[in-house]
Amino acid sequence: MPRRARPTERRAVADRKFGSVPLAQFTNKVMQAGKRAKAEGIVYGALERVEQQLRKPGLEVFETGLRNATPLIEVKPRRVGGATYQVPVEIKAERRGSLAMRWLIQAARKRPGKSMAEKLAGELMDATNNTGAAVRRKEETHKMAEANKAFSHYKW
Repeated sequence: MPRRARPTERRAVADRKFGSVPLAQFTNKVMQAGKRAKAEGIVYGALERVEQQLRKPGLEVFETGLRNATPLIEVKPRRVGGATYQVPVEIKAERRGSLAMRWLIQAARKRPGKSMAEKLAGELMDATNNTGAAVRRKEETHKMAEANKAFSHYKW
């Protein structure tokens, strides 16, 4: 963290095909070792599969799935007088989207299947229907925050 000037906030660039900023960020998270063309091929291939199977626009399914996997609240450890409490805190908008994308990609990578595009399409369809590993992880996070609501007065 710089001591003097605040870091400037960078504007995200929209993706080439759909003109969507969240889709470009998602592609960047799928990308490994700087292979952007391969990551774009995976994401666009997954959206095409979704369109074929659900007969809905792929971008619409992506946005719905991302919204369904987005957490609103999480727990953070807070040390008070020798004891560590799990304190529920609201998540900032940027982190919400980042967590949802990360969870969708991790869940897709763990799925059985042939290609990453196929696995990602399956996870996006599941997230759109409020099922799947990413949505389950969001619900677990919310349950943990609900269970630790008694410690919410330790917010900082």
